[in-house]
Amino acid sequence: MNRISFRFYEELNNYLPDEKRKVWFEYAFPGSISMEEALHQLKIPVDEVDLILVNQQSRGFEYLLQEGDRVSVYPVFESFDISGVSKVREKPLRNPKFICDVHLGRLCKYLRMLGWDTLYSNRYTPDKIIAVSGQEGRIILSRNQLLTRHKKVTRSYWVQSSDPLEQIEDLIENLDLSNETQPLTRCLNCNHRIVPVTKQEILHRLQPRTKQYFEEFFICPVCDQIYWKGTHFEHMSDFINQIIRKHS
Repeated sequence: MNRISFRFYEELNNYLPDEKRKVWFEYAFPGSISMEEALHQLKIPVDEVDLILVNQQSRGFEYLLQEGDRVSVYPVFESFDISGVSKVREKPLRNPKFICDVHLGRLCKYLRMLGWDTLYSNRYTPDKIIAVSGQEGRIILSRNQLLTRHKKVTRSYWVQSSDPLEQIEDLIENLDLSNETQPLTRCLNCNHRIVPVTKQEILHRLQPRTKQYFEEFFICPVCDQIYWKGTHFEHMSDFINQIIRKHS
């Protein structure tokens, strides 16, 4: 007998008995069995499944379950594009939104740099993160595995590496985000989208060399941060291109 741990999310819980809803539970299967066969045995309609993660790796219906596997199963999911990841759906879903825990400040910057809507504050408590995730449909990114497995959490990803570069590469690879980037469209400070602004409007705020050499500017309508395509822009562009090329 192979013992497999499952957790089902959102409306897929409606097909389970009360004691198995929104919790991890163990199920034993005789011999080798595919993911699709297992879902049938559990009376889960496969046409409502949109994402399958086995030990945090995306898998398709054909995957053969193994002893000790931990399987997360999601319905049509609004949080991120899983086309090419789960191999379950043909079309991508909506753009992702994230909320990071207090240990992931640098990862938050990288996500914003790549254009993803990402919230972060070093004042966020676990309860606050869970509440915002539920209210806004954000994926919780956390180094704390207990937080990602909390019974109230339905959208989460456990970030295992402590290195920010490895963290962003892991997310892009496992959530297949490389085709959904909108680089340098968000404010790195406050997350809002930046908008074009004329040079004349902000001329009084520019340093002499910036006035002399640059003509194209952007501004955050919330925190008033100004951006232009200087050396910092070139460095960020190079970084983004390296990341995307590596995972596309």
